[in-house]
Amino acid sequence: MHTHSDGPDIFHAIADPTRRRIMEILRDGEKPAGDIVDSFDVTFAAVSQHLKILLDSGLVARRSEGRRRLYSMRPENLVGVHEWTEGFRDFWEGRLKRLTAYLDTEE
Repeated sequence: MHTHSDGPDIFHAIADPTRRRIMEILRDGEKPAGDIVDSFDVTFAAVSQHLKILLDSGLVARRSEGRRRLYSMRPENLVGVHEWTEGFRDFWEGRLKRLTAYLDTEE
């Protein structure tokens, strides 16, 4: 699960659509595990496995309040993803400019 020695593979954690959906749910604030599970048509155990991967990657935090487990997003740990994708900005902007120029010549 690690891509290099300085931490977990966050890209693996966000690769799964269920985990991305969990992060979207948590974007609005802390939620109990039951509320997260209610957003899906899968078992509690299945969502729990996804939450564990998000916890292990550092993208989600968990705290206990009595018998409840509350989850919250740790968006600061997405900085590496942002930095990596930002490296492709020039590539895509160049492609879009060429497409625009091509479409302008076709009109």
